[in-house]
Amino acid sequence: MFSSVLIANRGEIAVRVIRTARRLGLRTIAVYSDADARALHVRMADEAHAIGASPAAQSYLSIETIVAVAKATGAECIHPGYGFLSENAAFAEACRDAGIVFVGPPPAAIRAMGLKDRAKALMEKAGVPVVPGYHGDKQDAAFLKRKAYEIGYPVLIKAVAGGGGKGMRKVERHAEFDAALEAAQREASGAFGDAQVLIEKYVTAPRHIELQVFADAHGNAIHLNERDCSLQRRHQKVIEEAPAPGMSADLRAKMGAAAVAAAKAVGYVGAGTVEFIADGAGGLKDDGFWFMEMNTRLQVEHPVTEAVTGLDLVEWQFRIAAGEKLPLKQDQVRLDGHAVEARLYAEDPERGFLPSTGRLVALSFPQCEGLRIDSGVEAGDTVTPFYDPMIAKVIAHGATRDAALDILAEALEQTVVAGPRSNAGFLAALARADGFRQSDFDTGFIERNMDALGAVPQGLDRAAAAAGARALVAHEQMRNAGDGGSPWDVADGFQLSGARRLALPVIADGEAVVAEVDYGADGVQVSVEGEAPASDAAVIAAPEAIYVLRNGRQTKVTLRDLALDQAGDAGSGGVVRAPMHGKVLAILVEPGAQVARGQRVAIIEAMKMEHTLTAPIDGTVGEIAVAKDAQVAEGARILVVAPADAGQA
Repeated sequence: MFSSVLIANRGEIAVRVIRTARRLGLRTIAVYSDADARALHVRMADEAHAIGASPAAQSYLSIETIVAVAKATGAECIHPGYGFLSENAAFAEACRDAGIVFVGPPPAAIRAMGLKDRAKALMEKAGVPVVPGYHGDKQDAAFLKRKAYEIGYPVLIKAVAGGGGKGMRKVERHAEFDAALEAAQREASGAFGDAQVLIEKYVTAPRHIELQVFADAHGNAIHLNERDCSLQRRHQKVIEEAPAPGMSADLRAKMGAAAVAAAKAVGYVGAGTVEFIADGAGGLKDDGFWFMEMNTRLQVEHPVTEAVTGLDLVEWQFRIAAGEKLPLKQDQVRLDGHAVEARLYAEDPERGFLPSTGRLVALSFPQCEGLRIDSGVEAGDTVTPFYDPMIAKVIAHGATRDAALDILAEALEQTVVAGPRSNAGFLAALARADGFRQSDFDTGFIERNMDALGAVPQGLDRAAAAAGARALVAHEQMRNAGDGGSPWDVADGFQLSGARRLALPVIADGEAVVAEVDYGADGVQVSVEGEAPASDAAVIAAPEAIYVLRNGRQTKVTLRDLALDQAGDAGSGGVVRAPMHGKVLAILVEPGAQVARGQRVAIIEAMKMEHTLTAPIDGTVGEIAVAKDAQVAEGARILVVAPADAGQA
């Protein structure tokens, strides 16, 4: 076994690797960017070293810098985690050339599986079924469009060099192909440096089922059963589970054999995941699955496999990288109960799941049997705009699927996240959704059930706003009492039948409202538009605001400064603002242009995903406040559309 490891990653996976490495007696070496100088993985490691500026390209993607730190610190091996350089063959080669063991597969295997088109060709030769489509090198737009027509719509455009839903577009109609191709290529180029795509037939009731494989350097390879990752949004996994609902022992053996054959076909060593698309219509079938891709690294969702097998997959990675044989044979692999994992993100389901950055004012999780939390942040840490906004992975293990889902749903409902918005309430609703519970789902389940899952604008929770206003009143009373003044010593209160009444202007989730505060014989009573404070809300006070958590939603309440128009752009519905911190990829209009409501006017990139901004009203483009490539903060003014009738009397 090694004596030391450098973890070439950050956040949750860096923390996860450190815990196993420490248990095995390895000295742990962390690296960090400027944004992560005080991050949890930095605090946990035995030592930590700066590697550059906050953008990943200047830090976590810098092969030369990371290898130099590894050599300087005497690291015997480098664990790449997932994402960043984990599937970069040049990085694996750089480690080898520096005499440092790369905890992952050989560079040749990474290259063989890294490009989806070539991987599919290899799989066909190995007898592994593949999805019908075009996997060639010709990238002429007209040619690709013709191929899509020949394959038959709907089709899926996929970047050959990536994953995680980036550079991927589903196309329903021939007329939509050109715009989808352009967006997929642009996104793929930005995320992976390679704009090449492939075209595949879109399976109409697809289930995403993947097999965890392990291979050693002695010619042994096995699988550790499957995971079902069908609950996705924009091709990104949301909830994963093991085993897959409806999976028979015979089909598991057949898919497992195909996965092992895929690994052996490229001389694989280490942990990998072979992903299949399965036709879920009418149940899983022996002839209804096709190879999709192989991820040559540890997956985000590996804890569900650990839960049902009782294994530590990171420990297996270290042991295989050190030259040991696989610890188990295929018939020794357990499948104990059911496990499910939900990815808790700092994002806003009511605003299209836009990333939500900022300081974690509060963060806590329940403790119960069968529950595991893998997190890379703690209360007081900051979710930055530079990286994936994951807060934690919430993993539940039970004797049955229903038991595991019950544990997961209850844990999510008791999870406290304040500051950035989170998807905790959305995930809890998903874990309780009837169709999902009844195993009647596919990869389109979330998109079809957005309303029922609460992932649509719901309007202001006035009872929560009233609870926040009451907390503001209590805070101000304490502050004034400490200063020796009278409670809420303000000038705009008035007397009515002996009782004092105050109209308190506040901002609740960006909406200007007035809280009515009554000082009477029964104490202070607060309401917002007739709604009393919610009795079932968690109220968390921070210097900048009051955060109210209720029914899986967060309401942020602050005092309104009447000297400023904090409620937005009063009287003007034509201001287009950045919905999140990001980079302006394109301004699609010019001053004076006539635009219609819903027309695309700009594109913002955040977390390597594109977000299109549209005109909020019909009118004429006036001010354009930013330029292409500018970095903008959440809420920043991008441009203004003057109403079409603005000049008419």
